[in-house]
Amino acid sequence: MNNAFATRLRRAVRLITAAGVGALLSACGPAEQAPTFTFTAIPDQDESRLEQRFGKVADYLQDELGVPVAYVPVKSYPAAVTAFRNDQVQMAWFGGLSGVQARRLVPGSRAIAQGEEDTAFKSYFIANTATGLTPARDRLPEAFAEQPSFTFGAKGSTSGRLMPEFFFRERFGASPQEKFDKVGFSGDHNRTLSLVESGAYATGALNYQVWEQALKDGDIDTDKVRVIWETPAYPDYHWTVRGDLDKRFGEGFTDRVTEALLAIRDPALLAAFPRSRFVPADNDDYQAIEDTAGAIGLLD
Repeated sequence: MNNAFATRLRRAVRLITAAGVGALLSACGPAEQAPTFTFTAIPDQDESRLEQRFGKVADYLQDELGVPVAYVPVKSYPAAVTAFRNDQVQMAWFGGLSGVQARRLVPGSRAIAQGEEDTAFKSYFIANTATGLTPARDRLPEAFAEQPSFTFGAKGSTSGRLMPEFFFRERFGASPQEKFDKVGFSGDHNRTLSLVESGAYATGALNYQVWEQALKDGDIDTDKVRVIWETPAYPDYHWTVRGDLDKRFGEGFTDRVTEALLAIRDPALLAAFPRSRFVPADNDDYQAIEDTAGAIGLLD
């Protein structure tokens, strides 16, 4: 039996079984509709990319878990945290900082999985070529802080705000706001890249994977923008779930969700992130992120 046929057969069996159970329950009297397992994600890229990525995840999880699954888009990082806090979603794909913020607001919630690449994530500091800045290996060049403007990504981004600010302060002993005439928040990594490439901002910082993917796709004019420095590694993106999943969806549901994420092997699904695979995660993995955020006042 080929793999494609086997997959269709398994799905058919699940649907027939569900239909049979539904018919039996209906014959016995009114039945409560199965709850929908909902999840969201921080909007770190443009909406079309997010819909493509997480629509596939929803389809996959629905097949694996046997319950209705829906992806709920949000417009901002704080909106993702709020949706999780208010129980509008039961799971979220967070960055390091937004995950810490969400878990502090929802006792019992926990990180369950991260991309293998997320165990050692990086940010790139970039500059418009008109600045004359050239790549540096060990640390940001002194002239980086002498430029007229700098843009972060979203205010709640780990790779586009928290860690770039941490490394900038460590290097220059001051915040970007104290060094640049103009500091902005683009809202997402793709926008940061566009703003620096166009010259609207002289410099910026973004998720290294967004840069690498755009470079691979031919969407960067390297005559106009270049990477100046890459940060040391830190933990970042991960899946976090609320602590009441088993109560709502049945004993062992949290483990089933975790196992389904760790079992993803479809290259097309993984490439949408992009990640090579998902590996286990727990709250302790992000203690350094929480400590860093507290140190620069982002958890007040």
